This record gives sequence, C-alpha cells and structure tokens, in this order.
Amino acid sequence: MPQKDPASSIAVPPELGASSVAVRVTPGAGRTRVGGRYEGPHGPALIVAVGAPAVDGKATEAVRRALADALGVRAAAVELKVGATSRDKVFTVRGAGVAERLAVLRDGPPA
Repeated sequence: MPQKDPASSIAVPPELGASSVAVRVTPGAGRTRVGGRYEGPHGPALIVAVGAPAVDGKATEAVRRALADALGVRAAAVELKVGATSRDKVFTVRGAGVAERLAVLRDGPPA
C-alpha cells in the first residue's frame, strides 16, 4: 500500500520510499562537488558545493540537480522541503537505495 508523504500530496510506493536529506550548501564554488559531512541545525548534513551564486534560487536549483545526479535519481524526485534562503536545507528525495548512497557520500565508504 502506498505511503503518503506528509510534505506533499503525492502517494509514494513503498519500494520508492522517500528520504529526508539535510544539506549544507556552498554557493559560488569553482566546481560542483557532492560529499563530506557537516554538523548542521538539521542534523548531519551532506556538503554540496555549486558554482551558481546564491541569488534568486539559482544555487538551490543547482544543488537540487547535483544532489539528484549524485544519488542516482531524476531531478524531479528531489524536492526542497526546508531552507529556501538558507545554506542549511532539507530535501525530500524519492527513490530506491537513496539512504545507502547518501551514507557513502556523507560519511565515506564503510570500513
């Protein structure tokens, strides 16, 4: 039976589950990079550096696309939940295996 994501009106099939991903954004970086850990206000966050400036949501959109690419999901499966104007954001990501890929990107490969 599909679960209902409380942040949206979209029913999410269990096999596609949704994960909340805390992100620390570094806008205006020389290149796009996804990886590393930051202890942020929303808990352990994945660091995402993007070249886009923090103006008119450009950095947020660049982060959404970089996060989708790094987690192996479509950009449409990544939705901003909290932090539209903050460097500390929370995204909802729909897709199978997202939690495992997130853990590797944020915390490194298992020892």
